[in-house]
Amino acid sequence: MIPLFRSAVAADAADRVRAVLDSGYLGQGPRVAEFEAALAQRLGTDRLATVNSATSGLHLALHLLAGPPGPATVGGEVLTTPLTFPATNWPILALGLRPRWVDVDPATLNIDLTDLAAKITARTRAIMVVHWGGYPVDLDRLREVVDEAGRRTGHRPPVIEDCAHAWGSSLRGRPVGDHGNTAVFSFQAIKHLTTGDGGLVVLPDDVLCRRARRLRWLGLDRDSDESFRSSQDVTEWGYKFHLNDVAAAIGLANLDTVDARVDRHRANAAWYAGQLRGVAGLDLLERRPDRRSAEWIFTVKVDDRPGFIRRLAEAGIAASPVQRRNDLHSCVHEFRTDLPGLDAVADRMVAIPVGWWVDDDDRSRIAEVIRAGW
Repeated sequence: MIPLFRSAVAADAADRVRAVLDSGYLGQGPRVAEFEAALAQRLGTDRLATVNSATSGLHLALHLLAGPPGPATVGGEVLTTPLTFPATNWPILALGLRPRWVDVDPATLNIDLTDLAAKITARTRAIMVVHWGGYPVDLDRLREVVDEAGRRTGHRPPVIEDCAHAWGSSLRGRPVGDHGNTAVFSFQAIKHLTTGDGGLVVLPDDVLCRRARRLRWLGLDRDSDESFRSSQDVTEWGYKFHLNDVAAAIGLANLDTVDARVDRHRANAAWYAGQLRGVAGLDLLERRPDRRSAEWIFTVKVDDRPGFIRRLAEAGIAASPVQRRNDLHSCVHEFRTDLPGLDAVADRMVAIPVGWWVDDDDRSRIAEVIRAGW
């Protein structure tokens, strides 16, 4: 079976982890600091904080931007996409905020910016966007939408980018995560860059960065000489969201090899885009020349999705919708609304293997099976 996902572990990761285990220092220590320095060099900013998962990172980002749970957040809304893993949206509930679903653009599976513009109100505490499969949301247009909403409502809601799929993606030459918003990357087991599990929050200013680095560790300043002294006062409570040195050691090893993996995902995706164009019963997603996707997953829209998945399985090829739309879960039933764009694609979308493990023979077999019909 050609799998849909695999975990990438660099050859020297085990040696790096063993060195951490032998050091006797397993928590947040020198390897986390080294990993953050390497990430800062790669991303061109030191306004960042690693965390133990992207879910924690999104929770922390919402806490920073929309406020901690309490009377001030009651009735506050976060505009968000329902087409994502629950990790994007459950932190909204954890903070006592209300998700307000925004429709999806059927051409990209990203958030529909026209519907977003119509739903921003004075109750909007934050906006959450996901770069589906690594294909960037039009962040320049999003900025215009939010600026206009600020003029209209007197409040410009902050934007949080869920970049879980988007390590290495760029829009008009600028990397995703470098557009003035708070951005959260995932280092979960099957992502382009993995630490086993982990995440990264990139902040737009120094004040938010300092708060994020404190709040990820209960509100204590670990950069201070008094980080473990009883005299340090916690002025703002936080969480236990920090990364540890074992995970950082894996991340440091994988950071050296991640570019080659992203390049292979892109090469496979470009090949599929050529080979599958015009196949009856299959539509490709939009791919504009002004943006570069990390192609973490390759999603197509098909007629008779069960038949499509069954035919590929018979040929030894994994395929899956990957995500279930969040708005259909019972725990968020009260927030349901009409989403015609998502309705049009929810039962058609399916991902096929595109990753670094898919060699030329594999992708040829996949395309051949699809072209033969289902």
